[in-house]
Amino acid sequence: MSPEDYNYITNFLMETTGLSLGENKEYLLEARLVPLAQVHGMNGIQDLVLSLKSKMDRSLEREIMEAMTTNESSFFRDRRPFDELKANILPEIINERKMTRKLRIWCSACSHGQEPYSIMMLLRENYPELNDWNIQIISTDLCKKALERAREGVYSQFEVQRGLPVHLLMKYFEQCEQGWKIKPELGAGIQWKHLNLLEDFRHLGMFDIVFCRNVLIYFKPELKKDILNRISSQLNSSGTLLLGAAETVLGISDKYTKQAGCQSAIYQLASNSVADPIAR
Repeated sequence: MSPEDYNYITNFLMETTGLSLGENKEYLLEARLVPLAQVHGMNGIQDLVLSLKSKMDRSLEREIMEAMTTNESSFFRDRRPFDELKANILPEIINERKMTRKLRIWCSACSHGQEPYSIMMLLRENYPELNDWNIQIISTDLCKKALERAREGVYSQFEVQRGLPVHLLMKYFEQCEQGWKIKPELGAGIQWKHLNLLEDFRHLGMFDIVFCRNVLIYFKPELKKDILNRISSQLNSSGTLLLGAAETVLGISDKYTKQAGCQSAIYQLASNSVADPIAR
C-alpha cells in the first residue's frame, strides 16, 4: 500500500465517520479492506482508492465505512456501569418520571444489539413497576449490517456466554439453529435506526439516559467535544450520560459533571447546561 493510498483512505474515514486511525495502521486497513476489494473483483486497496476517487459507487463508500467500524460488544459489558445504573441512576429517574410514566434511553453505536437488550433485561428484572410505562430504547449505529443482526436478535453460543447470566438466557432467549434468539417481547420496546454521529441527531428527541460507550475513544478531541456537546442538548434536566471505561469528558466538554456515587464513567448535566424545562 502506497503512502498516498493510506492517506487518502484515512482522510476519507475521518471525514465520513470521525474515525482517526493515525499513523502506521496499514496492517489494519489491509486486514479489513483487502477482502472487501476481492469481493468486488479488485486487486487490492489501490483499486479501492481509484473507485473512491471516481465517486461512481456510493455503496462502496458505505461498505468501506462499515468494514472499518469496530463492532465489538457483549452482554452487560463492563458489568459495573449496569450495576450503578440499577443502584444509583434509575431509582432517581423513575421517581422523577412517575407522573409521565415515560422513560427514553438512547444507545448510540449499539453494534449487534447486546447493549440495548441488556438494558431491557435489567429493567424487566429489577423494576416491575415499569411494566405499564412507555419505555423507549432508541438504538443507533453507523453499520447497517450490524443493525440487521441486532434487529434479528440471534447470537451464537459464544456470544451468549460473554456476560449473560444463565437464568437470563433461559428466560429471555429461545434456542434456534444458529444458537439463541431473543424472545419477541423483549425487543418490543427497542427501535433500531441507522445513524452517523457526525450528522445531526436532533430528530431523535430528548432522553433520560444516553449510552455512548466505547465509540468516542476513536475520535479526535475536537470531534469528541462536538458530539458530547450536542448530546447534552438532548438530555433532560436530570439526564445521565454513560461513556466507556477508557473515556471521559474531563478536558473535553464542560457540559457535564461526574455522577455522584458512581465509579464508572457516568455523568450528569452540569448546572450551567440545564435549559429551561418549559423550553424542553
